[in-house]
Amino acid sequence: MWFRDLQIYRLPAGWDITAEQLEEQLAKKPFHPCGSQDNESRGWLSPLNNEVLVHAVGDQWLVSLGFEHRLLPSAVVKQEADARAEELAEQQGYRLGWAQMKELREQVMREFLPRAFTRRRRMFAWIDPVNGWLVIDAASQSKAEDMLEQLRHTLDSFPLTLLRTELSPISAMANWLDRGCAPDGFTIDQDCELRSISEDKAAVRYVRHPLEGEEVKGHLEAGKLPTRLALTFEDRISFVLTERREVKRLGFLDIVRDQVDGEKEDAEALFNAEFALMTGELQRLLGALVTALGGELATGGA
Repeated sequence: MWFRDLQIYRLPAGWDITAEQLEEQLAKKPFHPCGSQDNESRGWLSPLNNEVLVHAVGDQWLVSLGFEHRLLPSAVVKQEADARAEELAEQQGYRLGWAQMKELREQVMREFLPRAFTRRRRMFAWIDPVNGWLVIDAASQSKAEDMLEQLRHTLDSFPLTLLRTELSPISAMANWLDRGCAPDGFTIDQDCELRSISEDKAAVRYVRHPLEGEEVKGHLEAGKLPTRLALTFEDRISFVLTERREVKRLGFLDIVRDQVDGEKEDAEALFNAEFALMTGELQRLLGALVTALGGELATGGA
């Protein structure tokens, strides 16, 4: 159980719900496979594929949202509908109008849907009710919105905000690169993206390249700003910080992973050990990252 990409949100201090209460509310919208005429289905799954929808390890919770999509390309529907329309045109002596073509495509869709293949996926969210974090393992905020939308539809009350800090990641990363060093606890790695603020949006990407030289400073002086920067936290976690306060390409280094006994025969015990270790490390990382970005904004800000 290791997250890869973090979309980071804040729960308010007054959000008061127990794991048992959350379990009861999630149970109202469990996952069901697509019906014969459904394009998509989504609902709550057990993170451990058992009966429990809120997997609690200590005071840390894990929830999982399941998705199922029917794989029916629109080009396939259009091809079949066009073929049928040609046949009808020959029989009737005139071509079908727009409304008739729309109805024909819908008819083909209804016929094909039950036979279409399905694809399933799931998304995980870590809830830290003690420190007020909700973190979704998703590559982008738009993908994380699927989880947030389902939580809003499921829970009686779900007040939530994006993490906001005094410093924008862009200004903070520019300062770190200009000084050639990161804040306490962090080190700058060798991946970076700098993008121009001018209309041409010119970009420079460094991959496995030293970033402390004059070349990078020259790009900063020319008006390019960092939108992504690879960092390591306390020689334990590597990641890429983005302009949107996303944490991507999260990697727990061997010094962390070696703390888990991989020989555990009990799969649930191994899962719990990894989850407890991951959340403990992420609590420290998020706290240090907020500090490095000047602290949190209580209200407003960018």
